[in-house]
Amino acid sequence: MTTTNYSGKKVVVTGGTHGMGLATVKKLLAGGAEVLLTGFNPRNLEAARQELRAGVHIIASDTASLKDIDALAGIVGEKLGAIDLLFVNAGFSMLESFDQVTEATYDKTFAINTKGAFFTVQRLAPLIKNNGAVVFTTSIANQSGYAGMSVYAGAKAALASFVKGFAAELLPRGIRVNAVSPGFIHTPTMGVSGASREDLLAFEKLGDEITPLKRNGMAEEVAGAVLFLAFDATFTTGEEITVDGGLSKKLTPPELSH
Repeated sequence: MTTTNYSGKKVVVTGGTHGMGLATVKKLLAGGAEVLLTGFNPRNLEAARQELRAGVHIIASDTASLKDIDALAGIVGEKLGAIDLLFVNAGFSMLESFDQVTEATYDKTFAINTKGAFFTVQRLAPLIKNNGAVVFTTSIANQSGYAGMSVYAGAKAALASFVKGFAAELLPRGIRVNAVSPGFIHTPTMGVSGASREDLLAFEKLGDEITPLKRNGMAEEVAGAVLFLAFDATFTTGEEITVDGGLSKKLTPPELSH
């Protein structure tokens, strides 16, 4: 596998301790970038410290807390100074039918996926270099209806709107703002918090069955799309690209299309 040269690049990744965030961090570190990642779960933070060792700053930060976001901005300024990329990846979802959703889970879903993402960009934008980049993680859930994911889909749909709004706001500085929109991706949690092992296996099996490419994607494939938007797609802004094996496009194999 070819390693891209990110030498001299400085990057912040929120939600970088596992899954797609961690895969992106690993690609950046392999290419020589200096990375600051955040996480909230103490076990995941420690696992990242053990696995990544040198060359990365690992910070405990609650994306839902404005106090933590303000503190993060100070830490980033101190440790990295100006940054080339802000990857807003921290997220939260639960599989809950709409009639089981509580005010607490509703608020938590929007606090992390929407409010936290918005204020992370607001507070860290002054540190992003002119002609730098912001990349969000949205979801194909915001394009389709999935039972049990109504609140999550709504939160991510708001985030997709932020992509366009921030892209317009940051045009004068040449900062590009885009998003990756993953489908079924093979990660430790499959993007769902608190699910049982049986539920995760069923979720993965569903992804294999309904994704046109007949498999779940890999975290590294999403990371590749993130870094493409961040450093190669220099004439692209306000865009949300899907990394979903054709699921959102409802592609049909030839033998089934007649």
